[in-house]
Amino acid sequence: MTQLTKNFSREELACKHCGKMEIPPVDIERLQRLRDRVGHLLTVSSGYRCPEHNNAVSKTGRSGPHTRSAVDIAIHGVNAFHLLVAALAEGYTGIGVNQTGPLEKRFIHLDALEDVENIPRPNIWTY
Repeated sequence: MTQLTKNFSREELACKHCGKMEIPPVDIERLQRLRDRVGHLLTVSSGYRCPEHNNAVSKTGRSGPHTRSAVDIAIHGVNAFHLLVAALAEGYTGIGVNQTGPLEKRFIHLDALEDVENIPRPNIWTY
């Protein structure tokens, strides 16, 4: 396993389709600061996605946020609330919240992109 920070490995952030991992170091460092701020495990359910994989699994097609630097964190309940507060403090500008359905399917999407595809930032949305 290749550690990128004290809590995140290359493998957990890599594309589940092809194994590439092209999240910029600055965004990986921000993710580690977020982890330090919340003080508990953050499980990445989806990290970098190659354009082909993103096109297959997301409405954002071949150029969505996950093809640059987004992560989805599997989380729910009070921990999700604390993650939201910490993410805002760390400067995340794209926050997608899915907190319905089975607990194991709940997550929060995080990215720190500038305006994307005519979507002004900061922006918070639900799934």
